[in-house]
Amino acid sequence: MRLRRGLIALLLAVCIFQGATTKKPRRRAPAAPRVSASLRAAASRNVDNYLARSPKSAFAQAGALVPIFEQLSRSSAGPPVHILHFGDSHTAADDWTGGLRDLFKERFGDGGSGFSLAGHPFVGYRRFDVHGGGTSLWRSEGLRSAIGDGFFGLGGISITTDHAGQSVYLEADCDSLEVHFLQQPDGGSLAFYDADDHLQDFSTDGQLGPGFVRFATPPGPHRFTLKTLDARPVRLFGWVADKSAGVTYEALGINGAEASVMLRWDENMLASYVQRRNPGLIVLAYGTNEASDPNWTPESYQEMFSALLGRLREMAPAATILVIGPTDRWWRYRGAWRVFSGIDGIIAAQKNACWGNGCAFWDARERMGGKGSMRDWVYAGLAQGDYVHFTSAGYRRL
Repeated sequence: MRLRRGLIALLLAVCIFQGATTKKPRRRAPAAPRVSASLRAAASRNVDNYLARSPKSAFAQAGALVPIFEQLSRSSAGPPVHILHFGDSHTAADDWTGGLRDLFKERFGDGGSGFSLAGHPFVGYRRFDVHGGGTSLWRSEGLRSAIGDGFFGLGGISITTDHAGQSVYLEADCDSLEVHFLQQPDGGSLAFYDADDHLQDFSTDGQLGPGFVRFATPPGPHRFTLKTLDARPVRLFGWVADKSAGVTYEALGINGAEASVMLRWDENMLASYVQRRNPGLIVLAYGTNEASDPNWTPESYQEMFSALLGRLREMAPAATILVIGPTDRWWRYRGAWRVFSGIDGIIAAQKNACWGNGCAFWDARERMGGKGSMRDWVYAGLAQGDYVHFTSAGYRRL
């Protein structure tokens, strides 16, 4: 009886502890300040004026974009043009990239969703063009710290389980599907379903390295499911849902990430998946987090960023590379909002690295109005109260 009471007490304690850790309130961005109608109208006019300026003024080395323009001009006849957009939380939210995706597909055709991460690997991850999720016993690895062995696939994030009966799903419109996973000794097996149809089982067992399996599917909407068949380790990277022609705009964002995180991903594995996607355009959109990281100097950041561009150039020599500089940012100091000056050095370093590597650079801060312009975007209701991120409407306006 005493042992039974002890076990009950222990179980209750575990339940209470789990409840305390899982029901922690999420941190929310500060609310945007309340402003008068006249101040909001003035800020909206300022934003209009910023965006009325020539868009060319924000570009450096725009001629580097010629190859992707040539590919897009032939996209209607196929094969599809793949755009890989790596970045931080501005990318992970998919508002900005989702707006770009819509514009590209409207003009050049819908090539499918391309690569998206498996399951729901972190809070805040979303893609507007597909929907996915999974059961509870998957653990995420990689993310902004990239702690581990570096085997994180194309998006820098993996999900892993060693339990049988765990599943992930993807709802997508496509002509073909590819699953990316880690091939590893004693890797587990998976069952593949299209809706309720069990199509195939496959194993992830093998020599350590990048794994993939491709399925031909009837054109149209699908709900795909993968289910683990045994209690052996399975590590998934993502899905690739393609169509025969058009454009894919593949958002690969990680909240809080800095550009250097990509150098901590296994180089051979990343190269394998990048080459498999054969991108026409690679976009890098980092810098917001680096601007407040005291570990960087303009010189060390430029050296790192140039090394990253060089690595991507080696992986995809035919791809156009476009760097999107960080947007304007403010910070709260002694109770007042002030312009964050650390952005200056990051923009200069990225631009210099682009010059040295034959890449195009788009100065997002200049395009939105220049240094200090974020306040107008906040007052106009187009940016959030953290003076860092935009609202959905703001991203799409930019």
